[in-house]
Amino acid sequence: MTGEKKKKKRLNRSVLLAKKIVIRDGAGRQGIGEPSVYHAVVVIFLEFFAWGLLTTPMLTVLHQTFPQHTFLMNGLIHGVKGLLSFLSAPLIGALSDVWGRKSFLLLTVFFTCAPIPLMKISPWWYFAVISMSGVFAVTFSVIFAYVADITQEHERSTAYGLVSATFAASLVTSPAIGAYLSQAYGDTLVVVLASGVALLDIGFILLAVPESLPEEMRPVSWGAPISWEQADPFASLRKVGQDSTVLLICITVFLSYLPEAGQYSSFFLYLRQVIGFSSETVAAFIGVVGILSILAQTVVLGILMRSIGNKNTILLGLGFQILQLAWYGFGSQPWMMWAAGAVAAMSSITFPAISAMVSRNADPDQQGVVQGMITGIRGLCNGLGPALYGFVFYLFHVELNEMAEVETLGKASKPNMANPTDESSIIPGPPFLFGACSVLLSLLVALFIPEHNLALRSGSHKKHSNGAQTHTHSPQAGGSDGKEPLLEDSSV
Repeated sequence: MTGEKKKKKRLNRSVLLAKKIVIRDGAGRQGIGEPSVYHAVVVIFLEFFAWGLLTTPMLTVLHQTFPQHTFLMNGLIHGVKGLLSFLSAPLIGALSDVWGRKSFLLLTVFFTCAPIPLMKISPWWYFAVISMSGVFAVTFSVIFAYVADITQEHERSTAYGLVSATFAASLVTSPAIGAYLSQAYGDTLVVVLASGVALLDIGFILLAVPESLPEEMRPVSWGAPISWEQADPFASLRKVGQDSTVLLICITVFLSYLPEAGQYSSFFLYLRQVIGFSSETVAAFIGVVGILSILAQTVVLGILMRSIGNKNTILLGLGFQILQLAWYGFGSQPWMMWAAGAVAAMSSITFPAISAMVSRNADPDQQGVVQGMITGIRGLCNGLGPALYGFVFYLFHVELNEMAEVETLGKASKPNMANPTDESSIIPGPPFLFGACSVLLSLLVALFIPEHNLALRSGSHKKHSNGAQTHTHSPQAGGSDGKEPLLEDSSV
């Protein structure tokens, strides 16, 4: 077994070396320098910085467009976008394996940022295009494939962490800048600035980002067709039941990420409506929690992994998530939100710890399979979570009917707290309480995850022939391994 692993490691090194040789030889690429993680980092930073600027204007436009059932419509819009992303991501990944990463980076960034100028032109078209942009809103996945092309296996967790930390860093300052400019100069300037940043990102991809997957390295060079089984978004989900450990991990991810996805879609509206935060306070909250999240994922995570181990770090992160969701659900004072935000930052260690467990314990030829399953589960949650939160807010009659009053009175007004007989006086944030129960179930499931020997099938193996990626399993495994294209190497 150890001999096989050494052979696989040598093969991975030779694949990466071959890529670097082809990259150095040129292959008609355009861009500045050799492909690097820093190219990926700049693309991610600019895209999410542009959207971060729109945090305050988006809340205003959302309420003006949907004065009734604002939370419900917000959940449906983000839910449709998330489901479309889940359905399209594997196909885009399979196509990028054939046609290269750069063209699909350009495509995903363009369509993700396309709704931005429509915010002031036509709000209805703005929200319609946001929903439909989910078909191409998979920049993160293409970026991870780009990074996988240019890094060795042992470097990938660090590189992915850098990309994720950059995403958090882009949201530390941009909402505060957007809120200040909106207050001082109006929303129009913020939309123009965000559109300019998006154009800068597109220009950077066109002129500066080199292709990480040259033509000589693509399967199509040998006439290999696109694998439609890989492009099936449900392919990875169908593999879940093949191994009890993988099943436990996927259930843990689903139950913990479902409320997290819903929380992302509605939380800033919640702070404005129920707690009475002003635009500036919401921006400051995002900045502080973002900084704490970066510290948690870069400093605290490493300390915990070394001191208490991988599995205990996951359990601790889930515990923090339960606490912060319960605090958001029952809390009715601004200081409670700030305290819960600090706890939420600590809970951000959960998913990196799960990824690290998979990366450390799965065989090299099984990592793409398991990571693909986890990615599929998260994609499904990105569609279901926002819609679920919006529906629960609707059931409990939590609406955004007095946003203007909140904006002028700031801390003094808490619209849904005014009537002591209202449901919101007992449970200010019902979806967050539901989320806490979901994560509690996730914690109970995670207790049974073994810390070592993670694999889909012990008898599975990977066969490389003709330089193309072909995966053969034992009869027990039954066919192709269904590896997620966006998380795999394009190996030779």
